[in-house]
Amino acid sequence: MIAVICSGGPSEELCSFEPFMDEEDTIFIGADRGAYRLLERGIQPAVIVGDLDSITVSERQKLTQAGVPIEIYAAEKDETDTDLALLKAITYKPEKIVLTGVTGGRLDHYEAVLRTVCRLQQTYSHIVFEIHNLHNQLRFLVPGTHTIQDNLDYPYLSFFAYGEAVQNVTLRGVKYETTDEEIGLWSSRFTSNEIIGEAHITFTSGICLMIRSAD
Repeated sequence: MIAVICSGGPSEELCSFEPFMDEEDTIFIGADRGAYRLLERGIQPAVIVGDLDSITVSERQKLTQAGVPIEIYAAEKDETDTDLALLKAITYKPEKIVLTGVTGGRLDHYEAVLRTVCRLQQTYSHIVFEIHNLHNQLRFLVPGTHTIQDNLDYPYLSFFAYGEAVQNVTLRGVKYETTDEEIGLWSSRFTSNEIIGEAHITFTSGICLMIRSAD
């Protein structure tokens, strides 16, 4: 199962939902106004989660008329609406959670999402957490070996250390290969690599932020 969460960021930066709509075992969750973004695209959210402070009265009426369940939380809370939507998605026991609508607009919300997703990826290592927008896919990698499939829609591949240096990095199947290198905490050296066939990254410690991009 794949859970797709749409948050309330700018509509023009949302990822394409078509690949997920073709999958039978996919659920869509709206984080506050993200639910209306889904409805605008003909997608029925399984649930709306949030304080609903960014949804207008008419938008809420349309969501109610569509029969979308609503889980309302108080505006004064420790979690963001996106945090709550992520926790809700985990209850469905998906293999993957895709999050969109979080990289545009307010940068504080974007940074909060990165921290939450990084924490959840470490806690729920059996679930793949990804952040998508129109031109990028982001994922946090934990120590071990990871296979990265070629995708012509996202030809560029970058790696960044998140929180601490990433040690003993070996890259194969890419234009610029490495063996037992380090991704320093403030380094930009591993930016804009390219996949050749099927790529692999192996490292022994640290958290690695992987970004796949298109122009």
